[in-house]
Amino acid sequence: LNFTIEKLAYRPLRNAPRLAPLITAMGMSLLLQTLAMIIWKPNPKPYPQLLSTDPIEIGGAVISVTQILILAITAMVLAGLLYLVNKTKLGRAMRATAENPRVAALMGVRPDWVISATFIIGAALAALAGIMWAANYGTVQHTMGFLPGLKAFTAAVLGGIGNLAGAVVGAILLGLIEAIGAGYLGDLTGGVLGSHYADIFAFMALVLVLTLRPQGLLGERTADRA
Repeated sequence: LNFTIEKLAYRPLRNAPRLAPLITAMGMSLLLQTLAMIIWKPNPKPYPQLLSTDPIEIGGAVISVTQILILAITAMVLAGLLYLVNKTKLGRAMRATAENPRVAALMGVRPDWVISATFIIGAALAALAGIMWAANYGTVQHTMGFLPGLKAFTAAVLGGIGNLAGAVVGAILLGLIEAIGAGYLGDLTGGVLGSHYADIFAFMALVLVLTLRPQGLLGERTADRA
């Protein structure tokens, strides 16, 4: 599906202004959500719980077997992704294409093939994330990926776009900011806002980072040489 989307919706805009692919991405997101709603109906559906849901207490914190498995799978996938990007031929081609697709093509890289492969890998990772999200919360519905997608983008910006380790650091910081904010939000606002408003902290962090350090916490400023 993502391979087809890249060919139909993104490839024609390869040389368009940067705003065009962003608008296209939003449009494709809404289209996919609407198609999912039509096919599977808008009502939330239960997701099978294959593992024990009994809580486990570790150092005063409560966690489930499913959440431990999610952490383990995430760590393995991230390690595999880092190896793919930094150590393999495809990874080198991906980095070269991201840097300058025209020069990469002169060096024998096929940018169209590399970009399609990247979209396929991204779709596989998104599918895995959706499975883990559904396993954790026990339900699925057509808009379940919208808010996590926004937060993933926020984490990537927070850590530094193009920096995988930075995205991980950004995600951890974002989770801590939200958790601490949810715990103290009511006290800080005199009870006006409750813990269900914790999402505002994610986007407050995004605004602050974009304002004070646009390249992200672990990103580096780059300059084009004449």
